[in-house]
Amino acid sequence: MSQVNYATMSDEELKRYFLRHREEKEALRAYLDRVGDRPHKVITTVDDPDFDVKIEAAILEKLGGTDPRSHS
Repeated sequence: MSQVNYATMSDEELKRYFLRHREEKEALRAYLDRVGDRPHKVITTVDDPDFDVKIEAAILEKLGGTDPRSHS
């Protein structure tokens, strides 16, 4: 088996590689390490009065949609 250089793969390539080679623990470790190194954006907190609005907006943004309330 040849050595795979995970560092040369883009994030998307590494994700696709891992999904095709789920038995390779090294690929999983490389993917998890890379994802864990990314900064994580805090959307809201549980006690935020606008919790629902912020969560819905974040979901719509992730899905590539827009907030229908912004078109009034």
